Amino acid sequence: MVVAIIVSMVAFLDSNVANLALPATERDLGGGLPLQQWVVDGYLLALAALILPGGSISDLFGRVPVLRFGLAAFGTGSLLAAAAAWPSMLIAARLIQGLGGALLVPGSLALINSAFDRADRPAAIGSWTAWTSTAFALGPLLGGLTVDALGWRWIYIWLAIPVIVGFALTFWLHPTPAPAERARVDVAGAVLSATGLGATVYALIEAQQRGWTSPMVALSSVVGVVALVAFVAWERRAPHPMVPLQLLTTRNFAAANLATAFVYGGLTLGSLATALYLQEVAGYPAIVAGLSTLPSPIVSFLFARRVGNAAARIGPRVFLVAGPVLAGVGLLLIRPYANDLGFATSLLSGRLVLAAGLALIITPLTSALTAVACLGLVAAGPLNDASFARLLEVAAALFFLGAVVSGVAIANQVAGAPTADRCDADDPSRHVVTADPVVTVTAEQCVPCFQARQHGGLDAPRVHA
Repeated sequence: MVVAIIVSMVAFLDSNVANLALPATERDLGGGLPLQQWVVDGYLLALAALILPGGSISDLFGRVPVLRFGLAAFGTGSLLAAAAAWPSMLIAARLIQGLGGALLVPGSLALINSAFDRADRPAAIGSWTAWTSTAFALGPLLGGLTVDALGWRWIYIWLAIPVIVGFALTFWLHPTPAPAERARVDVAGAVLSATGLGATVYALIEAQQRGWTSPMVALSSVVGVVALVAFVAWERRAPHPMVPLQLLTTRNFAAANLATAFVYGGLTLGSLATALYLQEVAGYPAIVAGLSTLPSPIVSFLFARRVGNAAARIGPRVFLVAGPVLAGVGLLLIRPYANDLGFATSLLSGRLVLAAGLALIITPLTSALTAVACLGLVAAGPLNDASFARLLEVAAALFFLGAVVSGVAIANQVAGAPTADRCDADDPSRHVVTADPVVTVTAEQCVPCFQARQHGGLDAPRVHA
């Protein structure tokens, strides 16, 4: 449990505190807004490239060895980032960090699943969630203090310390289940998705400086689009697809992914723009930028569980419509004036409304890449009152689009057609929906059975419960 918590906290802290160091990093190394975008997107690109095949890699080589590799890669990237002497070195370090981070969070959850019995697993995951949420809340405060008192390089030094501790603790772990012999890694899918994402994001970031007519930007655009189209075509016929496209035929699954892509795109765009504006234009220290993020984890801690229980009773649609609308309104309440942003009157009030909206729509997603890449295009020049307001308006529009998608496409679960989330270990014919009340459905409605059929067939329900 300690290992799982440590490695997850590292990944969450990185994405949380790196934004606060961007202005100081740019002042030290130069590179302007493109460097700041690449510091964020370099990490996310590598994360997105490896997180999808990460599960198969763990099955193939073993959970603990892969976890150690992820820790080693993340730690190496952190130390290289702390020592970066020029922008390209920092970007390369962030790519290495992202490759390691892609193996940490999934690896920590897999470690919990293999170490705890079914009866103890919910409590274990609850403890994991509580501690990682604490890191998410305290990270911006510690990050802001570190940047103001010690400098931006210490952000990455602090991140390396728990990595070293976690790596050492892995040698005290009990043996975990042997690697699955039938595990297959979709190498072609991983290469195509990484190429498509990387080339597209490069074009979006560099277009502001070079223009869309630049040969490199134009070539990257074409390569990115072609690679992403080829990725979809490959996944349709791959024997062991990284992303089984049949899942997208499920209405709620496809709609929820599209809606949350808009929601978290808006959140990432708005949060990054706010962190940069507060420090670079309004002149606030990094600690104030960190304090401005506190409403979200506090409100989430107080209300997320209650919202989850309510959604289980009445269905998710009302929350996935009201939440994005409320969050978008919160962003529009943050209004700059004369290169200033009143902390209590404008920023705090807007962040509180945004936090209330997010508490209604908390779902996992890593699709924030294109939002960060488009930051320079939307700003259309230096960051100032007008461009900051425009960025927040675009971010709010993304939230509103998420609400529209949810309202139109999300269907509340109806009686007689539930989707099972686990199989009964004692009776393979039972597929259980762990809602209130618990009901039993057929194998055709069981998500784990569907996923197991896509990855080599069903052995026993315990394998994929």
